[in-house]
Amino acid sequence: MFDQLDALLLARIQFAFTVSFHFIFPAFSIGLASYLAVLEGLWLKTGKQLYLDLFKYWLKIFAIAFAMGVVSGIVMSYQFGTNWSVFSDKAGPVIGPLMAYEVLTAFFLEAGFLGVMLFGMNKVGRKLHFTATLMVALGTFVSAFWILSVNSWMQTPVGHIIGENGQFLPGESWWDIVFNPSFPYRLVHTVMAAYLTTAFVVGGVGAWHLLKDRTNLHARKMFSMAMWMAALVTPLQIFAGDMHGLNTLEHQPQKVMAMEGHFQSHPDGAPLILFGIPDSEEKTVKYAIEIPKASSLILKHDADAPLAGLDTIPDDEEPPVGIVFWSFRIMVGLGFAMLGIGAWSLLARMRGKLYDWKWLHRGAILLAPAGFVAVIAGWITTEVGRQPYVIYGLLRTADAASPLDAPAVGASLLAFVLVYFTVFGVGVWYILRLMKSAPQTGEKGVKRGDKGPIRTAGITPGPTQNPGDPDVLPRNEEEAR
Repeated sequence: MFDQLDALLLARIQFAFTVSFHFIFPAFSIGLASYLAVLEGLWLKTGKQLYLDLFKYWLKIFAIAFAMGVVSGIVMSYQFGTNWSVFSDKAGPVIGPLMAYEVLTAFFLEAGFLGVMLFGMNKVGRKLHFTATLMVALGTFVSAFWILSVNSWMQTPVGHIIGENGQFLPGESWWDIVFNPSFPYRLVHTVMAAYLTTAFVVGGVGAWHLLKDRTNLHARKMFSMAMWMAALVTPLQIFAGDMHGLNTLEHQPQKVMAMEGHFQSHPDGAPLILFGIPDSEEKTVKYAIEIPKASSLILKHDADAPLAGLDTIPDDEEPPVGIVFWSFRIMVGLGFAMLGIGAWSLLARMRGKLYDWKWLHRGAILLAPAGFVAVIAGWITTEVGRQPYVIYGLLRTADAASPLDAPAVGASLLAFVLVYFTVFGVGVWYILRLMKSAPQTGEKGVKRGDKGPIRTAGITPGPTQNPGDPDVLPRNEEEAR
């Protein structure tokens, strides 16, 4: 049934589908790992059981989200070899070492300390357990560091040379590749987006339980912490996004042209098009609602500054304007909605009504998934806006794909869709089920199996006795006494 379709289009759909599914989980786990570190730190500092209860409550959710992120991420590496072998061959000498650094740093940190963080609360000292939590949080950030460095190099490739066989080879300094022109902006913007994504999930869960019981201390603390994050970090994120946009205008001008819907150049100041329907064939935005000269004011800080349009770009180098135009507006619109909730929460806090205003709580529940939608919309803006290149200005997407027939790509795409919606759908359902229950005093946290880890050889020992571990049961009546 895939014979009539284009293999390249199917490969792009497959990668877009799997990366969008995958990106949901790191966007949550990066922020949640740091939130867990804050909760445990507050518990150690104050000794309040409330913080420990919240730590154990969110630790269960983190364990599932982290696992799904790892599993969904493995698929991405395989696709480089199956559907994008030409890209892997040409760019491998540059991106291969960077992705290996992620394994040697982030994965080693997470693998070394995740077990202690999840199961070691009653088995190691408090300081060592807190160190493990910090290391896992650091590992999630380091992972984002390397992956975003790879992606940013594909957006703004520098520091390389091109070999005789057409491969991209590292130049004199790896630091030029790692810290390419767009990387610092993309790193800050993406990591802050992850923190806000987590904050609005935590805030939404807290608001849900506040609507049921306004006296719930756990829900109050969750909601208060989340709203502080929304009020303080959202303005910083908008500022970081603006700086990132100015950097994009400098290095990828046609992406900004598509974001703004500027088919035509504006020598005397460009308007800010709020809404409209881009028409790439007629080179215009129909039914445009715009603010005169506002785009020049934002991008050039001068209302009369000229801005070039897509009429200066060859047609075969234009990105798909409609997708980029609307994904950008979804991201920006949700960003300002988050800002509104943050400002609303500040007003409620000043009036002593943070836990009483039900419409504020309903708004927080409504925006609980907003971070996920915003990061996916931002990712679509970034990736589709780079088209028709996979390595901007140097390697076209059409030239990077594997020589596969459409049925082969289509069959794997269909398999991914079925497996992803089944496996990860169940995982998301279970996370929502955990969130539905309010945190309790004396939360149990993550439980391990009664038999301990399975050995591949020899006798599997029984559970190790540790009086401080509530999950370990006595093996006979004498031990129980």
